[in-house]
Amino acid sequence: MAQLILLLMAGYAGVGALFGIAFITIGAARIDHAAQGAPWTFRLLTWPGAAALWPLLLSKWRRSSRGERP
Repeated sequence: MAQLILLLMAGYAGVGALFGIAFITIGAARIDHAAQGAPWTFRLLTWPGAAALWPLLLSKWRRSSRGERP
């Protein structure tokens, strides 16, 4: 059981890390217009948060892509 929990946590972290990279390069500017043209240092600082909160940010990104209000 403990191995399953660790495997799920590793999967969540792995997906979050990949999503975080995509989010800081493309998605942040689409969700928050203030993030457009932000320096790479800002994007690097927001990467851990994007990786941890990837399900929430993914839903906001999808809604903004459809033209809905985030």
